[in-house]
Amino acid sequence: MFPTRLTDSRGFDIAQALLDGFNRHYRLFRETSAQAKRRFEQADWHGQQRAQRERIEFYDKRVDEAAERLQKEFQASTLPMDVWQQVKLHYIGLLTNHHQPELAETFFNSVTTKILHRSYFRNDFIFVRPAVSTEYIENDEPASLPTYRAYYPTKDTLRDTLLRVIDNFQLAREFEDLGRDVDHVLAAVISRLGEFRMRANFQLQVLSSLFYRNKGAYAVGKIINGFNEVPFALPILHTTHGQLAIDAALFGEDDLLMLFSFARAYFMVDMEVPSACVQFLRSMMPRKPKSELYNAIGLQKQGKNIFYRDLLYHQRHSSDKFRIAPGIKGMVMLVFDLPSYPYVFKVIKDFYPAPKETSRELIKSKYLLVKTHDRVGRMADTLEYSNVAFPRSRFEEELIDELKHYCPSLLEEDGETLVIRHVYIERRMIPLNIYLHEASPRQMEHAVIEYGNAIKDLVRANIFPGDMLWKNFGVTRHGKVVFYDYDEIEYLTDCNFRRVPEPRNEEEEMSGEIWYHVGPRDVFPETFGPFLLGNTAVREVFLKHHADLLDVAFWQGHKERILAGHVHDVFPYEQRKRFRHQAHTEAEALEAGI
Repeated sequence: MFPTRLTDSRGFDIAQALLDGFNRHYRLFRETSAQAKRRFEQADWHGQQRAQRERIEFYDKRVDEAAERLQKEFQASTLPMDVWQQVKLHYIGLLTNHHQPELAETFFNSVTTKILHRSYFRNDFIFVRPAVSTEYIENDEPASLPTYRAYYPTKDTLRDTLLRVIDNFQLAREFEDLGRDVDHVLAAVISRLGEFRMRANFQLQVLSSLFYRNKGAYAVGKIINGFNEVPFALPILHTTHGQLAIDAALFGEDDLLMLFSFARAYFMVDMEVPSACVQFLRSMMPRKPKSELYNAIGLQKQGKNIFYRDLLYHQRHSSDKFRIAPGIKGMVMLVFDLPSYPYVFKVIKDFYPAPKETSRELIKSKYLLVKTHDRVGRMADTLEYSNVAFPRSRFEEELIDELKHYCPSLLEEDGETLVIRHVYIERRMIPLNIYLHEASPRQMEHAVIEYGNAIKDLVRANIFPGDMLWKNFGVTRHGKVVFYDYDEIEYLTDCNFRRVPEPRNEEEEMSGEIWYHVGPRDVFPETFGPFLLGNTAVREVFLKHHADLLDVAFWQGHKERILAGHVHDVFPYEQRKRFRHQAHTEAEALEAGI
């Protein structure tokens, strides 16, 4: 029974303490996100990477602080049920005019679920469903930036308007030639829209903050003309001379989906009203789940919360059963899925067959490494959950048997409920080995080239995949190859790349066993071939495009450059879309008289 009166003063005090904890979290989160502008202007790439890593830890620290305060000041875990009901109602009242109510609700859940028993995990006590609307929130404070700016150019003023769009970001570093860059953008707009007629509502809507990630800053917005809306993003990079340049013009939902991919690092973006920012992004990418958009802008806990709500909703409106995922079973992870839902669920096994030597804590550390690293479009983001309750009736018996056999320590049965104590969830992809088996010659060639490109992108990001077998990579709906098996992942700079020593005698040469010493992080690139290139057609494509991956010099060269402090460029768009590439191609064509 929900309380009809708020009679216990502790309820309000606890609610206020919880909101204080959240406000402190978001203030720190926003400060480090806003500082991304300065780091970009100063080309402080290592600082940017460090801030991206550290920001991920902010949330859990603030949750722990808030939980500790509630225990110390209110003995929170001993309070009766009706007090906690009142806490939630007071908290809702405090969020009435709040600018981040949805984030504050999630923070409330994170703190209270650390304190309360699982029996409290329902809407009377926590926010199973959102209680405060995020519609039409705006920051009305003086000097505050709007969520987006609207510009209303004519055909004659479109160029000047594009100049003003960039100038309004007030970057404290000069452009190499902004007029030239804007001419490139203008040409790209005309190429995209054709000779279009400007309707009465023609406008550019551009989000007020740049989106910072790695070595790039992105202006994000959309062109509105009549009933047509075209999303766009303009990447701004540093030139080799230390000035700025617009590198490309990205148009359409597919380009934006690549930019905001679940396989990339989180953006730094300054937002007073994150829900308004997400709403704007969703209007540009309607196929992208709201949870992934919150993840993309660094609000992973909110993304997790929304994802879980979506999962529960899907379960209520479906009837198929969770099953063991198709494909080759892993030695470390038990993987299952729900056929009607585009995600897979991964549980760390309790034991591993020889020669696999690892531990649950080590595997979790590898997944954390990926979470805090630049994934460069080549490593799938993973949502991590604890104590997830599933209806037992929705599990195939074969899957339950597998869980009981391989993961008994993580499994709890509570009547008709199956609780998994720790699980990773990531987007479903087609395993590359299965894709190659079913592919046409053209698809096979594309996939093998993409596989090599994926490894090279990971190398540039200081990542050695460890196990490079085809089964550990997946193919996305956009045809990109992405790595998703992290239990053997290492920093490239921690690996020792070696050539296989020459045999000293005939006995060593004829031996079927490894006769030379191999250290724990020794890697022999020339030995990759026998494991990867058994198929003649695959071998031919691989050697044509990626033979350097079998050469120790490739790996050692990248390791040395990274150790020397070099941060590689990895572009979330195709090279052919770069203005410099286009200019180079045009110059070559002119030279050839084409």
